[in-house]
Amino acid sequence: MKALLLAGGLGTRLRPLTEQLPKPMALVGNVPWLEHLILQLRDQGIREFVLALKHYPELIRRHLGNGSKYGVSIEYVVEQDALGTAGAIKNAEAHLGETFLVFNADIIQTMEIHPMLDYHYSRGAQVTIGLTEVDDPSAFGVVDCTDSGQVRRFIEKPKRGEAVSNRINAGIYIMNKAALRYIPEGREVSIERETFPLLIHQGIGVYGYTMKGYWMDMGTRERYRQVHRDLLDRKLDLRLPGTETEPGIRMGKGCHIGQAVRLIAPVLIGDHVRIEDHAVIGPYTILGEHCHIARGAQLAETILWNRSSVKDNAKLNQCVCGYDSLIESRHILYEAFAQRMKEEAVVG
Repeated sequence: MKALLLAGGLGTRLRPLTEQLPKPMALVGNVPWLEHLILQLRDQGIREFVLALKHYPELIRRHLGNGSKYGVSIEYVVEQDALGTAGAIKNAEAHLGETFLVFNADIIQTMEIHPMLDYHYSRGAQVTIGLTEVDDPSAFGVVDCTDSGQVRRFIEKPKRGEAVSNRINAGIYIMNKAALRYIPEGREVSIERETFPLLIHQGIGVYGYTMKGYWMDMGTRERYRQVHRDLLDRKLDLRLPGTETEPGIRMGKGCHIGQAVRLIAPVLIGDHVRIEDHAVIGPYTILGEHCHIARGAQLAETILWNRSSVKDNAKLNQCVCGYDSLIESRHILYEAFAQRMKEEAVVG
């Protein structure tokens, strides 16, 4: 079975990190999220992928290639114009089988796929929508289902306390190819506002299945930081690079740690990182590959992407800095969200 990964998101709310980067390629624990997603689906038996791309497609192609280094095969479909979720699925129709999986590739999740597949087949569904339960659904679209699991309607961003349920669309679908004939070609089509309501009105079998596992839309700065707190707390169970040198301290290869450096768990340090004397790193801090932390610098609850530098005695708290960022000496930053990218910089 093929999985279609919708990886065309612009990621406007994560700017400037995503100014020159497709949103699904944002680093999560020093690895592009899209790579994490492919690996976890591969481990569940999915070996064939179709990636629907729009913004900076060459960055994804260059990083993932044909998939062989991950033990999978990857095909690409590039949108010339923004087509929306349903339009992107329709645009990839020629590459898909009779039944296929669809994932919004910018949502962080570790959901089990096979129970949902069993449910889809047992109901004779044309479309099964993966659902997740959230504490407050008012920021999302609530999915209202019958007792048998058929979807009745979608309620967009209900007022707090007025939602009919706390189940929302998780951005994971199982679809039969026959359902695609209800999606028009060549224009932007919303799957929740147009396609699913049409299928429900036509009596086409649309079901909802409540999935179990971690789920987080990383589309805001706050949620992006929360994803990393959950990762370091191991609430989000992804493979992490490096080796655990002591409890809560994970370090890559080729690192240099100076004298009197304090590492306060949990901390993740990438390959070839240099930390100079008397620096303080942590807690909840992630350093990407080839980062340089100068003497006396202090970083807490901060994420640095690859090749970033923090000069002597600078202090960062609750910051996220993208590729090739430079923090000057004695600067004090709180909740900064920064990006400085060289023109020749590439992902990874």
